[in-house]
Amino acid sequence: MALLRRPDVVEATEAVVSKAQVSLPRWVVRSIESALRRERSEIARYHLEAILNNIRIAESDARPICQDTGLPVFHVEIGKECSLDFDLREAIAEGVRRATRKGMLRPNVVDPLSRSNTGDNTGPGMPYLIVDRVTGDSLRITAFPKGAGSENMSFLGMLNPADDPFEYILDNLAERVSNACPPVFVGVGIGGTFDQAAALAKRAVMGLPGESEEELLLLERINDLGIGPMGLGGDTTALGVKIEKAFCHTASLPVAVNLQCWANRRATVTLTEEGWSIE
Repeated sequence: MALLRRPDVVEATEAVVSKAQVSLPRWVVRSIESALRRERSEIARYHLEAILNNIRIAESDARPICQDTGLPVFHVEIGKECSLDFDLREAIAEGVRRATRKGMLRPNVVDPLSRSNTGDNTGPGMPYLIVDRVTGDSLRITAFPKGAGSENMSFLGMLNPADDPFEYILDNLAERVSNACPPVFVGVGIGGTFDQAAALAKRAVMGLPGESEEELLLLERINDLGIGPMGLGGDTTALGVKIEKAFCHTASLPVAVNLQCWANRRATVTLTEEGWSIE
């Protein structure tokens, strides 16, 4: 049984949050570069070039990619052979507080009613952890900062089973996606219960874009909307689509969409008894 240490989790969380804020995964950058090569609209090409320049400056200067550094969202995978003798949530929260003091997170977390700001990005329900138990003796923490622009344009509906979920998705995206800093990544949750559909959509947008027939067709139809980068027209409204499904009640069809802007920030750190390293 691998015994992990609280100080390592705190330090690793601060480090992985900082990494996610200043450097996008290579596959995200390649997706934007590929969109630029295909783009036919001059103004869309201008915005895609500006996005890529922004990414380069952020990484070279170690500065946050966007002024909205997002909510502290994490995917936590705990190996079944790991032993933790401390409160993991509080250790991650302490790492978030350190990253905030360091300037890698803007204080974004507020009480939903009073709007009082906690000042350190922690509080009831924050940071938000999506936790899975997995095989192995390591702990993996993926930081997934979630900005308000894309989050606010996400949506969920309880459809009639006879409805077409993809028409529902396209109709809503046509109205919303221009305010989500496109080009976007689209996470879709279909089925389950009301809350399960939303959770599926969040997991979907945190994963790699899918390549199923349904996912590629939906991506094509989203891009056919012509909304384009920053909502100013063009060939690329979305960079990827991922669909997660769960069986549902015969009388229900829950459909949720969680959007992520082009700044698809994430970074992963792995912790073992020997210490931690960012992937």
